[in-house]
Amino acid sequence: MQQRRSSNGRPSGTDGSDFSYRMVVDSRYTKVAKGKSRLSFLILSQAVVQLIGALLLFYSYTKDERFDQLAVSSTSIYLVSLLIGELGRKRSRAKMLRFYIMTSSLGMLLLIVSVLKSNVLQEVVKDSSGWEAKKFELIKAGDVLVGLLVQILSISTTTSLISNMSPPKRSS
Repeated sequence: MQQRRSSNGRPSGTDGSDFSYRMVVDSRYTKVAKGKSRLSFLILSQAVVQLIGALLLFYSYTKDERFDQLAVSSTSIYLVSLLIGELGRKRSRAKMLRFYIMTSSLGMLLLIVSVLKSNVLQEVVKDSSGWEAKKFELIKAGDVLVGLLVQILSISTTTSLISNMSPPKRSS
């Protein structure tokens, strides 16, 4: 205990030349930490995009009394995949992150099919004067496009995170 008390704050017995024996964090672990924080932001962004989409879906249901089963099922699949992705990110589970990639991609694919099936974009292109009547459908299409962009970014981030989480391959 007497050795630890020194006037300059450094323990006696070290002259600073022991730096080569200190442990260094592998770059893989710093990449995992950065990837986890980036994935957290992307999952939050996806949740906001899906919340906006769900609100637009609810509004169109109350206005038109039309129930779009494909959009509802894709939104629910997507929201469940976000929960799985967040759990996989927090617990560093590669299998959950792979399942998140598959289910969120399926949800996004179903949302894209739902927008394409509604033919809103084709109707607006043919008759551009009637776009005001279809403005909520156009907002939904824009929401799906933003969601697609965030989906692409989250897939690339998640695959990078999974590859950095895996132990390095040993060469024989």
